[in-house]
Amino acid sequence: MPKVAKELSAAEVRRLEKPGAHAVGGCAGLMMVVSKNKGRSWILRVRVGERRRDFGLGGFPTVGLAEARDKARALRSKLDEGIDPIVEREAIRSAQLAAQAKNLSFEDATLKCFEAKESEFRSVKHRNDWMSSMIRYAFPHIGKIAISDVELVHVLKVLEPIWKTRTETATRVRQRLESVLAWATVSGHRQGENPARWKGNLDAVLAKPSKVRKTQHFPALPWQRIPEFMADLRTKEGMGAKALEFAILTAARSKEVREARWDEIDLEAGVWTLLADRMKNQKARRVPLSDDALGLLKKLPRMIGQPWVFPAPQGGRISDVTVLATVKRMHLASLKAGGSGYTDPKNQKVVVPHGFRSSFKDWCRNMTHFPDEVSELALAHVSSDATRAAYARDELLEQRAQLMADWASYCSAAENDNSVIPIRRDIYNGS
Repeated sequence: MPKVAKELSAAEVRRLEKPGAHAVGGCAGLMMVVSKNKGRSWILRVRVGERRRDFGLGGFPTVGLAEARDKARALRSKLDEGIDPIVEREAIRSAQLAAQAKNLSFEDATLKCFEAKESEFRSVKHRNDWMSSMIRYAFPHIGKIAISDVELVHVLKVLEPIWKTRTETATRVRQRLESVLAWATVSGHRQGENPARWKGNLDAVLAKPSKVRKTQHFPALPWQRIPEFMADLRTKEGMGAKALEFAILTAARSKEVREARWDEIDLEAGVWTLLADRMKNQKARRVPLSDDALGLLKKLPRMIGQPWVFPAPQGGRISDVTVLATVKRMHLASLKAGGSGYTDPKNQKVVVPHGFRSSFKDWCRNMTHFPDEVSELALAHVSSDATRAAYARDELLEQRAQLMADWASYCSAAENDNSVIPIRRDIYNGS
């Protein structure tokens, strides 16, 4: 039989100072362990199967002798019942962690989802917009709610206030809500259907975005006045005027022009190549450059170490404000000289750089016989329509080059003192 340890008193236990394990009695295997630096703690030493195991019961004097004996007896009782205290403790810890995960707030889930998807953002602006929209529109309503508890009513609480007034923003917020909730489901923080899903869910309680969204039409100059405007523009100095002229000649977006780099432009081939991450639709694009566009580029100053085609005076690329200011100054100067200024006749607003893309499209429809797909590709509009997708595969570069040459010729009509003559070119028979 195992030797029964003498049952020590509390006073005797306090006098134990020799380093090592000392049996204190009162429960088989209960010991006080004294360390070399005189620290003291309780253990229960028992055999579990074929192994000897030591279970910690706490430090002395925080845990007194009587409490240590009670803990040791309770632990032995569990072992006699076949319960492993360590396995039991891990199970309790896992349950606690699961409960904490279940109570993860929507705000915390959004931050974790954002971190997981951060590498997907195509620009700093997109990255900032993603999070700022959630902070502004979602967090005030459901930020503190457990992600596991988010339901349709909560999603609607976020979306309904902005669905009709800020439809485009609301659409993006809905997509981001869906992403966060999908991440939470896959990560084990929630179960069930995604309440931010559109099809078969929100589409039953919210109007279609296309039905409530107010299309934003940028103030545009009538295509008939483009030659007049270009003649005026070419009398202006400054990088803003040059960038605007290049944007008009290429029918490109202002941002694409302002961020144009010399290494994107092949002056010999007459092609401007933009990589996918530079494009709004995330599709790489080649832009054929007319002789007028190439002539403009060749006259621009090029400085060593300066990558931007249209740099700002203080370094870096030119700003959107600079290009917009060029148009505004031209408008005011025209009025001051007794002219009609440069406004959109539909709303009487001063035209903006982006509006010249509309002018170009209207000119294409009214003055040429090029198929619509050619001008759509010139504007970097790629439709999901199968027919247009077929055109898009080869970019119709040759036809677009001719279209842009015709456009440049039309833009210079006033300077060449030519009457505005419709350019009716049929790319299929060359007439």
